[in-house]
Amino acid sequence: MNWCVWDTIEAVLRRYRLTPILAVVPDNQDEYLRVSPPNERFWDRVRGWQAQGWTIGMHGWQHRFLTKDGGILGLNQLSEFAGLPRDEQEKKLQAGLAVFREQHIDCDVWIAPAHSFDAITIETLSQLGFHYISDGFSLFPHIDQFGMTWIPQQLWSFRWRPLGVWTICFHINSWRSSDIKMFEERITSYREMISSFPTIIDCYRGRRRTLLDSSAARLYRSAADVKHRVKHLTKICCSTPNELQ
Repeated sequence: MNWCVWDTIEAVLRRYRLTPILAVVPDNQDEYLRVSPPNERFWDRVRGWQAQGWTIGMHGWQHRFLTKDGGILGLNQLSEFAGLPRDEQEKKLQAGLAVFREQHIDCDVWIAPAHSFDAITIETLSQLGFHYISDGFSLFPHIDQFGMTWIPQQLWSFRWRPLGVWTICFHINSWRSSDIKMFEERITSYREMISSFPTIIDCYRGRRRTLLDSSAARLYRSAADVKHRVKHLTKICCSTPNELQ
């Protein structure tokens, strides 16, 4: 990871007494995520974050995409898990858990690489002792048929919303100083609205998915698809003939 950027972000989080959810890859083998030299004290840092109340989520196993299956959410047509046989998925999840246990990291939160996983993934996670999924487009947290509680994750930047629980996903490896400055400014603006993972769990414990959640998820997904198409068309319209050939 980009430690220079992260150290600054961590200082901001501490300054505003925020307790984020951190997605940790147990055995990173994704070259795209190898931004800085490995930190020999990485697991010490993770244990330190957990000790101060930050939520650690298991972000897949090796972050290597093996299929083009978008899974339940269909956000990205690539996955480390979706579409793979049950035994293969189970081996990966057990391997990731083994790394965490070896490093004394307690984890029952799942954060899928590329937001891609299927029903087999969820069922296996439940059997292995996971209780929470940080993903999905519902308005509020809810329990599914496997007993897993979904904490929705619908945004990638700060946005005001009149209703619901909204989780923002940040990928900080490519951030510049201007991005960090904007991050802190937004935190200052939204600080009173920012909660913590344990607080949200307590508030919505046992809640079942409702028609409102399903309807909101469909509307939000439809709007996101339209935005993606418009952005794609804009890129095409701005391309030169050589780029289109």
